[in-house]
Amino acid sequence: MATHRSIIVCLAVTLLTWVIGSNALLSEQMDCPEDCDCHFFRINWVTDCSESNLTSIPHEGLDNNVYILNMNGNHLKEIEPFPADLKLRTLTLSENMLTKIHKTTFAGLHYLLDIDLSSNLINYIDPESFVDSAGLITLELQGNPLEQVDGPFLYSKSLLYLYLSGCHLTKLSPQFFANISGLDKLDISSNPLHIIEPGIFDPLTSLKHLVLNSCNLTHISSVAFSSLGHLTILELAGNSLKSHVDWTLILGNLGRLEHLDLRESGITNLPENVFSNNTWLRSLVLAENELSDLDVATTLGHNLVHLDFLDLSYCHLKGPLSEDAFANATKLRTLILSGNHLSAADLAVALSPLSKLVKLSLRDCGLTRLPANTFHKFTSLQELDISRNPLNNAFTALLSPLESLEHLDMGYSNLQRISRTTFLKMSALKTLILSGNKLKSLESGLFQNLTRLEVLELNNCGLARLNETVFYDNFTYPDLQELRLSGNPLEVPEEGPILPLQLSGLKNLDMSNCNLSRLPTEAFASTPNITELLLSDNKLSNEHDDSLKFLESLSGLELIDLTSNNLTSIKPDVFTYNSQLLSIKLVGNPWKCDCYVVEMWEWSSTIKGNIGVLIGSTRTLDTNINNKKKKSLACNFDPKTSPIKETKLKMLRKDPSVQRTWARYVREANCPHSSTLARPARIVTREVHDFQPLESELTENGTSKSWSPVMILSMAFVLATIFGVTLLLKNKEKTIKMDKDILTHSSEANVVQSKGTTNISRRAIK
Repeated sequence: MATHRSIIVCLAVTLLTWVIGSNALLSEQMDCPEDCDCHFFRINWVTDCSESNLTSIPHEGLDNNVYILNMNGNHLKEIEPFPADLKLRTLTLSENMLTKIHKTTFAGLHYLLDIDLSSNLINYIDPESFVDSAGLITLELQGNPLEQVDGPFLYSKSLLYLYLSGCHLTKLSPQFFANISGLDKLDISSNPLHIIEPGIFDPLTSLKHLVLNSCNLTHISSVAFSSLGHLTILELAGNSLKSHVDWTLILGNLGRLEHLDLRESGITNLPENVFSNNTWLRSLVLAENELSDLDVATTLGHNLVHLDFLDLSYCHLKGPLSEDAFANATKLRTLILSGNHLSAADLAVALSPLSKLVKLSLRDCGLTRLPANTFHKFTSLQELDISRNPLNNAFTALLSPLESLEHLDMGYSNLQRISRTTFLKMSALKTLILSGNKLKSLESGLFQNLTRLEVLELNNCGLARLNETVFYDNFTYPDLQELRLSGNPLEVPEEGPILPLQLSGLKNLDMSNCNLSRLPTEAFASTPNITELLLSDNKLSNEHDDSLKFLESLSGLELIDLTSNNLTSIKPDVFTYNSQLLSIKLVGNPWKCDCYVVEMWEWSSTIKGNIGVLIGSTRTLDTNINNKKKKSLACNFDPKTSPIKETKLKMLRKDPSVQRTWARYVREANCPHSSTLARPARIVTREVHDFQPLESELTENGTSKSWSPVMILSMAFVLATIFGVTLLLKNKEKTIKMDKDILTHSSEANVVQSKGTTNISRRAIK
């Protein structure tokens, strides 16, 4: 047996080596444009020229057998004719500056299957643009300002997927889809169509998926979908279909419909027999409509027996749920009733038939108690949300039968106590949310059986401390990686760890806004594996010399958030033991302008290799997104105590501001022990109060332009390696040339030769 295994392993290694070697040899034979990256994906040659500031397609060097060409994110305004015999299958031209697509633009691309022209400036497309691409399957045009089309939009018998969302279309003519009748999916969402007139979709007899979300629709013709007998998915969310819509007739011919989305569409009434012909409906979304008079029992009726997903959230249901509400929908696995005023008594009766439920949401339903004698029937329930209800403390034992539960949200439910028996049988629970309940303390052994817990959220619970007694004794919870304690008035011991030993596997810890003024040195000795530590909005200060010494226990720390504390100074020495740090958030502290700022700047730019490690040190492109200016790292400047260059003193009298960004202060500071290489280069023509420092002074990835000795040595090593590899490749090329005649007569030669490559590509196409 061992011999057979050895043989199999050897054969596998040999095969893998042959495949890798073949791909390497093929790569040497295939052409690649100078400004692009080329590689094999499986057996297909991919040429990636994305985001290369190109103004034209690099035909020179483009291999005829290229399968995928990626030109996304360039500056193309027009397309030059493609080379003859190009075998291109997928072409992506998203986020360029194309304005018109002519008949000749893609002429000759006989093998083209998929093309992406989204997010350009295209306003005109010649209907015969893809006549040469007889096998075209997918066309993406979303996000282009198309002009009105009076006749047929396109000629293509093969097209299956057409995406036209956000194209400024205000009207669709009856001839629009006349010559693309084979469509399988059509997305025309986010176009201000207002009205769907009869006859528009008549040619699309094969259509299965229609998306009309957010089209400002106020009216749909009763026969608009009469020809769509194969439609299985219809999305009409985000419209204003308040009246003049006969849903019985609109949906009457959709006998194969499986998914219907009418979320937030202004619907105020649905007839009792509205779904009488939609017997195969599996997913129904009616959320966020004014359906106060909806009778769930009669609407679902005896027709929707295959219903699997039902969303009735925030429908303003007023009438009580009857015992027949879901009597015929016994296959329901997901039921969302959030945001409706319901009673526990009604729910106890209505939910009784739903023994197959996997997900149930009763969030924000005004419940003062939970339905009795109900949850023991949900043997398959995995997700339960009962948050945002004014519940009392007596109900919690009702949840104990839910042995299969994996996600439980009980947040903000007016709880002051949770019984120890509540979670006794929930050994499968992975996420538990108890935030917003004034628990103040937790019963001993409350979490002892939750040994598979991954996320525990206890924000704003009034907790003074998380005692080890709530967990199982002498047991490490191996999967518990995220603990959220934000907003609790935590009492920290003078010394020793602040979290139980059972949480030693913890990765993410949130202790923001916990009124912390200090943390002992051994604060996280019991949880040394933390990678993300959030301590924002506390009162941590430099009052003690060891104020941040607790970081020494966290060798794997990657992110530390000290935003909005009372820190006045900080030095790189604090992070000596945190070699994995990628992100430090320090904004919002009353930093004092001093030489430590320069030291931090030098440390982040040279030792860490990226000034962006200091969040707020650079002004990035997203600084003013949504008109919300992001805060920068700043310090309070005092000309009497802050070391400053003599050349700046005179100018400072004209600039009385008391704050400086760290970047500006690094330029102005006169710190004898700082490295000038780490400072932002001063631009002579810049005014002293023009302090937008960094876009021109940093490289594109945010690192400093300064070169440390370590970086210079590293670059020298890389250059030496490249030189050595180049010599090896030249020797290899000579060897390949010498053996060319021998390889020609071998079976593997067909793979190496360009003719063989073409044959492989043709076989792959078939």
